[in-house]
Amino acid sequence: MFPELNHLLNTTPDRAAQGKLTLLCDAKTDGSFLVHHFLSFYLKANCKVCFVALIQSFSHYNIVGQKLGVSLTAARERGQLVFLEGLKSSVDVFFRAQEEPHPLQFLREASAQSLQPLYEFVREALKPVDGDEAVWRYPVLLVDDLSVLLSLGVGAVAVLDFVQYCRATVCWELKGNMVALVHDSGDAEDEENDMLLNGLSHQSHLILRAEGLATGFCKDVHGQLRILWRGPSQPTAQQDRSVTYQYKIQDKNVSFFARGMSPAVL
Repeated sequence: MFPELNHLLNTTPDRAAQGKLTLLCDAKTDGSFLVHHFLSFYLKANCKVCFVALIQSFSHYNIVGQKLGVSLTAARERGQLVFLEGLKSSVDVFFRAQEEPHPLQFLREASAQSLQPLYEFVREALKPVDGDEAVWRYPVLLVDDLSVLLSLGVGAVAVLDFVQYCRATVCWELKGNMVALVHDSGDAEDEENDMLLNGLSHQSHLILRAEGLATGFCKDVHGQLRILWRGPSQPTAQQDRSVTYQYKIQDKNVSFFARGMSPAVL
């Protein structure tokens, strides 16, 4: 995890809020550093984590995790981490006989409009087990990223239904948290992506939006991060609060600073 980001969010592993949906969004940049932050954050917080990884392999996340001080291999072996590797699992769906519905079963369907097997996988992974209550603090669902489901032919309504079911189980029933990344294509004609992004924005308690610089590439400033805290109910302009920082990604950390206050500039 990145200590500076924890400071900006005013949170630490030992006092993280529960029952929250956090939306990660990237536009014209790579927001994966946010995924790595929350993955390492919740593992260090001793939470039970279900990670639906649709973008990268397990080894990729594990290598980055080691730089941030966590071992995904060790977490998986001790039962703290349940990892769905989308890249590998998709091969199983097509080329191996399945006795039970696969979490990514929709890949074999002509009209991929149901993500129920994926939801059942999440529910089974995070359901309380006798003895677990004393080991793990609370459950967390992490998805990287939901936009991939749209690219695979799943409609935005089906994805939003999946999120709603996961929220009901993870956030409300189990008092845990959910974190999901969505890519903002910036294409005004991409109605499905806009519907998904808008729908999740209204449901989220916290939104972190990583954006590329309007001026283009800069070696000392990699982008800007807008943090939006939503009000507890029926958000209004008075209840919402937002701040914007620029950032630079380093090998094992991310530094944040006010716009125009990069150490390279000063």
